[in-house]
Amino acid sequence: MRLGAPALAHIPPECRPLVPPGAVPTGIVHLGLGAFHRAHQAVYTEEAVAAAGGDWGIAGVAPRSVTVLDALREQDRLFSVTSASARGSATHVVSAFSALVHAASDPEAVVRLIADPAVRVVTLTITEKGYAPGSAALGLLVRGLLARRHADAGPVAVLSCDNLPANGRHLRGLVHRAAGDDAREWLTDQVTFPGTMVDRIVPAATASSLARAAGALGVEDRAAVSGEPYRQWVIEDDFPGGRPAWERAGAVLTADAQPWERLKLRSLNGVHSAIAYLGALAGCETIAQALTMPGLRALLTRLITEDIAPGLRPPDGITVAGYGESVLARFADPALGHRTVQVAMDGSQKLPQRVLHTIRDRRAAGSIPRWAVLVVAAWMRFVQGRADDGRELPLDDPMAAEIRERLAAAPGTPGGVVDALLGLRAIFPADLAEDDVVRALLVDWLTALGRHGVAATVAGAA
Repeated sequence: MRLGAPALAHIPPECRPLVPPGAVPTGIVHLGLGAFHRAHQAVYTEEAVAAAGGDWGIAGVAPRSVTVLDALREQDRLFSVTSASARGSATHVVSAFSALVHAASDPEAVVRLIADPAVRVVTLTITEKGYAPGSAALGLLVRGLLARRHADAGPVAVLSCDNLPANGRHLRGLVHRAAGDDAREWLTDQVTFPGTMVDRIVPAATASSLARAAGALGVEDRAAVSGEPYRQWVIEDDFPGGRPAWERAGAVLTADAQPWERLKLRSLNGVHSAIAYLGALAGCETIAQALTMPGLRALLTRLITEDIAPGLRPPDGITVAGYGESVLARFADPALGHRTVQVAMDGSQKLPQRVLHTIRDRRAAGSIPRWAVLVVAAWMRFVQGRADDGRELPLDDPMAAEIRERLAAAPGTPGGVVDALLGLRAIFPADLAEDDVVRALLVDWLTALGRHGVAATVAGAA
C-alpha cells in the first residue's frame, strides 16, 4: 500500500499526522520542496497549527524538478519524517501541505499564490545559489510581490531559511533592487524580511532511509525524509500579517537572529564543509566515518577554538567551544549517513559564508587562521577531481565550468593551482586573494595534501 489519505487508517496511531489532511487552508507559500524544508519548517508549522490553530497550510512550490512533487501529489500531499540516531528512530506523517505547484510549468500559479490576501507568509529554501541576481526563484518572488501590490492584498512577511549571512537583510536588498523604485515605498510599508537561523541535519534520501520509513509505517512513502532528532529555528519576530505559533513547536522568536546565524554558519556549517572536503579526499563516504580519522576531531576543535571563536559574539549563555563540541557530537552519529560529497556540493557558494569570513576576520585582527585556510586548501584539492586513492570526485557546483577552465590553464604546481583559483573573484575578494600570508599558507597546505594525503596531513597537524 502507498502512503495517502486512505492508508492513514492502516499505519500505527503514533505515526499519524497531527492535523487532518486537507483541513487547514493556505496561509504560507514556500519556494522549494527539498528534504530540508519538509523535515524542518513543515514540521514546525504542523506542530504549531496542532497546538494553537490557524489557517497556516503551506502551498509548496517546486522550482524545477517534479520528482518530489509527483510523489507528494500521488500521496495526497502527505510525507513522513523519520528522526534517526544511534539510539533509535521515530517516524510520523506530516500533513502541512495544503497545495502543490510546479513553478517551471505554471509560474503564474505561483504569482497568484503570493498575491493572495490569504497568504501572509512566504518562506524560501532555495540554497545559496538561488540568491544569485536574476535567479528564477527570486524572479517569481518579485513578480508575486508586485502582483500583491497591484491587488492591494495586504502585508506579508518573507523569510529566507537558507544559510546566508544576514539572510533577511540580504533578501530584502535583492527584492528591493529587482522590484525597482516605483515599488520601494510599498515594499517598505507592507513587506518585512525577518532574519532566521535554521538547523537540522537532513541527509539526502537513500534506499535504506526509504525502507526504514516503510518499515515504521507499514506502507510505502516515496517522499520520505529523515534527519537527526535535534532541530532549531531562530526567527526575528516581525510579521505584519500574523504568523503560526511556531514558539509552541519550540522555535526561538527574537529581535535579532544574527548572533545565532553567525554561530551556526561558522561553527556548524563551516566545520561541516571542513569534514566534507577532508573526508571525501580521504575516501570516507560519510561525515561520521570521516570523524573517525585519527587526529581530525582534535584538528576541528582547534579550528573552532583558535580560528572561529575569536571572531564571534555568541548568544547569551552559549560558548563557541561548547557549541562546537555539541556540533561534533551530532556529526559523529553514524545513523545519519550524511554523505561527504553531498555536503561538498556548491562549494563556490558556501565557502564565502562558511569559511572565508572567518579567515578575513582573523587576518584583520593580525592573526593567522591556519586551520580555516586548510579547509580552503582541501576544497582546492577536491575540485581537482581525485581522492587520495585515485577515485573520481564529483564537482557539483554552479561555477564548475569556470573552475575547470582555470585549473586546465594553470601550471600543475600547488602555487599554480592556488593562484588560478584565488583569481575567482566571485569566491575570493581581492583583499583575501592578494594576502601573501594566506597564499603562502594555502600553498603549504596544498603541497602537504598532495604529497602525503589527507590522513597523514591531519594526523601530523593535529
